[in-house]
Amino acid sequence: MANETLTDDKAKVEQPRKRAAKLIGIGLVVIAAVAGGLYYLHSRHYESTDNAFIEGDVIQVSPRVAGQMVRVYVQDNQHVNGGDLIAEIDARDYQARAAEATAHLADISARADGAQSNLALTSTVTDAVLIQIGAAADAAGEQVKILQARAAEAVAAIRAAEATMAQAEAQQSAAQAEASRASEDAVRYRAMYAKDEVSKQQLDRAETLARSTAAAQEAASQGTEAARAHLSQARAAQVSTQAALRQAERQVVQAQGRVSEAKSAPQQIEVRHADVSSLRAQVEQQRASVEQAELALSYTRIYAPESGYITRKSVEPGDFVQPGQPLLALVSDRLWVVANFKETQLRRMRPGQPVTLRLDAFPQLRLRGHVESFQSGTGAAFSLLPPENATGNYVKVVQRVPVKIVLDEAPPAGYRIGPGMSVEPEVKVQ
Repeated sequence: MANETLTDDKAKVEQPRKRAAKLIGIGLVVIAAVAGGLYYLHSRHYESTDNAFIEGDVIQVSPRVAGQMVRVYVQDNQHVNGGDLIAEIDARDYQARAAEATAHLADISARADGAQSNLALTSTVTDAVLIQIGAAADAAGEQVKILQARAAEAVAAIRAAEATMAQAEAQQSAAQAEASRASEDAVRYRAMYAKDEVSKQQLDRAETLARSTAAAQEAASQGTEAARAHLSQARAAQVSTQAALRQAERQVVQAQGRVSEAKSAPQQIEVRHADVSSLRAQVEQQRASVEQAELALSYTRIYAPESGYITRKSVEPGDFVQPGQPLLALVSDRLWVVANFKETQLRRMRPGQPVTLRLDAFPQLRLRGHVESFQSGTGAAFSLLPPENATGNYVKVVQRVPVKIVLDEAPPAGYRIGPGMSVEPEVKVQ
């Protein structure tokens, strides 16, 4: 009886426990069902992954000219704005080169301006000389024509004088013959008059005729002398005219030579044009050298290419740096997320869908962003040793595709977020 009583008491105690355990089990099943339902509903609208990292531009800042670093204005992990001066190289050598190039440019520009002025002056003088020499050549040609006409006139005058001389000599010969005959007649008449063979009248007539023919002979002789003098004058005039003609012809030849020389002036002007063009080209070349020198001078001041944080600074004042030598790295303020989703998660994912981002470093922080783009290929396809599925045994593995997520808002000022930090994105796909 005692045992039965104990058994009944024990059964009465265990019944509430079983009932409580059953209720707990039912509650757990209900909670699991609710949680499963919620997870199912959530998974229908969201896709997430823990294979995601912060990315950003890391800019290596390097000098573009060589020189000794004189000032460095930044330190590691310091924030700078785009355009801030971060370092300076000793600029004295580059200042001297820029000044030398500027002075050389001024010299070449002055020479080019002088050549241009000389070209204009040469053109003006050449035109005037051509006109003057042309007029002189024309005048010399006209003078030659005049002297040639005078030479022809002189030849005609000589011929006329020679004809007159011949006529005068013939007249002199006739007068001389007539005077001789008359003189002989007078002598004969005197002898005859002495013998009373002729009358006094006949003697007087004979003597008168003798005197008249003697006078005619004298006049003829004077005419011959005058004709001879006129012929000499004509010949002298011819000699003078021929001398003047030869002089004029020499002047014509000289004028023609000067005209030929003056006609070569256009070629000289072309040469001057070429000189001016060459100097202008040198001016442009030197101007480019000045710009290059000034550009090199500007490169002695190194500025931040954009806003961000200074990292890995490896330069100090006094260091001698070379072009392309890394001085420091600048982590840009422009950040984004690369999330490596499974390829099975991309069926409903589209660019522009909103994303909630949770950082492992700051679990309490939530950032908003959106899907920007998908990489054209899986991450394995771009690895150093991509898989070769055509060799060996094939095991299908779900691949991951990088998805770029852009932040819609900048992180709060108190949170230092940089490339490489882990993040869990949650994309709302519906």
